[in-house]
Amino acid sequence: MSPVISLQNVTAGYEHKPILYDVSLNVYASDFLGIVGPNGGGKTTLIKVILGQIKPMNGTVCLFHEGKRVDKLNVGYLPQNNMIDKKFPISVYEVIRSGLSKRKLIDRRLTTKERERIDEVINRVELNGYGNKAIGELSGGQLQRVLLGRAIVSQPEIVILDEPNTFVDKRFEKELYDIIAEINKNCTIIIVSHQLDYILKHAKNIAVVNGHLFYHPNNEANADWVKKIFE
Repeated sequence: MSPVISLQNVTAGYEHKPILYDVSLNVYASDFLGIVGPNGGGKTTLIKVILGQIKPMNGTVCLFHEGKRVDKLNVGYLPQNNMIDKKFPISVYEVIRSGLSKRKLIDRRLTTKERERIDEVINRVELNGYGNKAIGELSGGQLQRVLLGRAIVSQPEIVILDEPNTFVDKRFEKELYDIIAEINKNCTIIIVSHQLDYILKHAKNIAVVNGHLFYHPNNEANADWVKKIFE
């Protein structure tokens, strides 16, 4: 099986100080890769390498579509710390719509299918009736739902979620994970989470990141194995 993302012997960090050392990782189509590890171990750095936000000091990062190497993939991303300004006068609908506008003008006319897709996503993240609400009127959990909607609205090939349950209330947390399981039927999921029980239960493959990367396929890992690497 051909990977959609392949990292080979990647060392990466900031200001010439490595955080990740000699990391090799293949992520496959329809994978559900759970990434866990201690704070400061390099989980977010790994995500930034995959997204192309930072360049490796050594090693290579390759992307593939249907077995052919490509320069870009359609990736939806929900960062751990959103940088959205809640004082900015923009509605829930407009934020989710922006996920369709990566290569298009924001003020262009939407197609009927795009409008239907936005409405579908608003319903999916349980924000019916909130489309015209300004983001400044939302709770932290509601805003996180909006940003998840933005990440999935373009029906990306890969969805990367960095601690997606941040600010999410317990009631919606289960709904959130149900949404993730549903979209995994059609795309690859990479999720960073401190919720080890959830990762062990639901991820197809697990990567523990603590400076180096330790990979366990087919979700045969257990909590003792993970904790040993943490230490």
